[in-house]
Amino acid sequence: MPRPWYRDGLRFSCTGCGDCCSGEPGYVWVNRAEIKALATAMGLDAAEFERRCVRTVGTHKSLIERPGGDCVLLDAKSRRCQVYDARPRQCRTWPFWPSNLVSRAAWLETCDRCRGCNHGSLVPLETIADQMKQTEE
Repeated sequence: MPRPWYRDGLRFSCTGCGDCCSGEPGYVWVNRAEIKALATAMGLDAAEFERRCVRTVGTHKSLIERPGGDCVLLDAKSRRCQVYDARPRQCRTWPFWPSNLVSRAAWLETCDRCRGCNHGSLVPLETIADQMKQTEE
């Protein structure tokens, strides 16, 4: 099997800018364990967190968005995630999603939207592969 175009790794360091937590409408999928961890991080029980912060989409759960597309967990003033250390898998694995790594061009488009891409520490192929695997779980 050929090694991917990013075989030498990619540079990424989260700047904490909040850009990936705002903008166009979308979904941040969460499972039961993530809901519980997020609730704990916010000092709420899971049922209260879900009532305040989660919506049902078909048979799945997603974090609510505020008008304008901001994630409900993004602090409006600081533009920081209120639960960064407990953030869901979808957020933890950014930007190493298969859709962002399908080609060098897709990665460069991601870099246009994310200040942390192509900056900071070199993330080795093994770590990127692990992040991508987590997106499939």
